[in-house]
Amino acid sequence: MAKWTAFPYAGDYAFDVTRVQQNWARLHAGDTEPLPRDVQVLQAWALFHSGEFQQAVDMGLSIGGAGLTVANKAACIYATYLEKKEKTRLDLYMEVARRAEAQAQEDPQNVNAHYWQAYALGRYCQGISVAKALAQGLGSKVKGSLEKVIELQPNHADAHIALGTFHAEVIDKVGSLIGGMTYGARKDTGLKLLQDALKLNFDSAIGMIEYANAMVMLEGDRMMKEATRLYEQAAAATPMDAMERLDVEMARVELAD
Repeated sequence: MAKWTAFPYAGDYAFDVTRVQQNWARLHAGDTEPLPRDVQVLQAWALFHSGEFQQAVDMGLSIGGAGLTVANKAACIYATYLEKKEKTRLDLYMEVARRAEAQAQEDPQNVNAHYWQAYALGRYCQGISVAKALAQGLGSKVKGSLEKVIELQPNHADAHIALGTFHAEVIDKVGSLIGGMTYGARKDTGLKLLQDALKLNFDSAIGMIEYANAMVMLEGDRMMKEATRLYEQAAAATPMDAMERLDVEMARVELAD
């Protein structure tokens, strides 16, 4: 495996097993991942929260089982924020999607197996263009997996974010009529999912960002002032780990532009 781009704020978030355990509820408010009992899995999570994404993937894959969730999350977050080459990014998403799909088939009650399959496929769809992905039937797969997550775990804030974003992007690309008839995408449903996500995890910078984006996609320029307010709130958030720092920095970059 080629060496990955380093997390640019290395050393700012130094996690070990104890610190991960102490802050688990806050760190995993978005994905509701259960606190692992296996110390090795906790060590892999410590690498993830510290921004050592490649090491977290390697360790998670070597452990297997619950370690796969660490590997899948680390690969997705790295691909989304730090990987510069589009082909490598898309390849990473498809690797995660295949791995998580197999994990979900083996353990259908594993909430985050379904979630990371959907997340990876959703990001892949954005990479190849949402319209092209819909034509390939990937959109229905993303939607189905996210709905399964919420069915299994109604408090999964990140799934609410992703599904709300799905509704908004489909309508933005194909319109309300075709979006609703063909893909079951609805404006009110999308906005409510994103609102619910922020009720479940009000500290979520990415929740604020995606809600802002969806409002502009669905309601147009009249929502720009409110969207900017949400971006400012996200940019002012205090990140607890490496992933949250990347979310906050993205908001700051968007505001600067």
